Amino acid sequence: MRLFVGLEIPETVKSHLAMLMSGVGGARWQSAEQMHITLRFIGEVGQSRLPDINSALGRIRVPAFQLQLRGVDIFGEVNKPRSLWTGVEPAAPIQHLRDKVEQALVRTGLPGETRKFKPHLTLARFGREKPRRLADYLTGHNDFATVTFPVTEFVLFESLLGHTGSTYVPLERYALEGEG
Repeated sequence: MRLFVGLEIPETVKSHLAMLMSGVGGARWQSAEQMHITLRFIGEVGQSRLPDINSALGRIRVPAFQLQLRGVDIFGEVNKPRSLWTGVEPAAPIQHLRDKVEQALVRTGLPGETRKFKPHLTLARFGREKPRRLADYLTGHNDFATVTFPVTEFVLFESLLGHTGSTYVPLERYALEGEG
């Protein structure tokens, strides 16, 4: 099983994000079903590990919070980007939740994450083809912002790889405390 922990995005926010998904040649845009914020990529694990992972994540106690997606940027260089993304604000509550998820997963015996956490939602990925009009896109959308939305749960997903991209299947949902 290929697993990750993330946040689902409300449909109203996905509709707003859909308006961003054009204008860059060579971009492979994410579908609405693929839109999420990854808290922690777990990777390939045997199904026998699932009960421990589920139990550890189920013990996390974090208050619900509000988020907003804001701005656009890339990972990589403008001439050779890997992905196009929108940022997450405020960063503190999502960082706190991510830290709790990381601690819980490490307690199950999974290796710790070595990459620095940068909360974001991937809008598009790039292959070998040089993107067209990316600099104009970044300039034209730097003031992008969604409405603020509540985060009341996080999700353990299975990622199924296919010919048309990844499909993300929610396996378990974990409620946060309070209203958000």
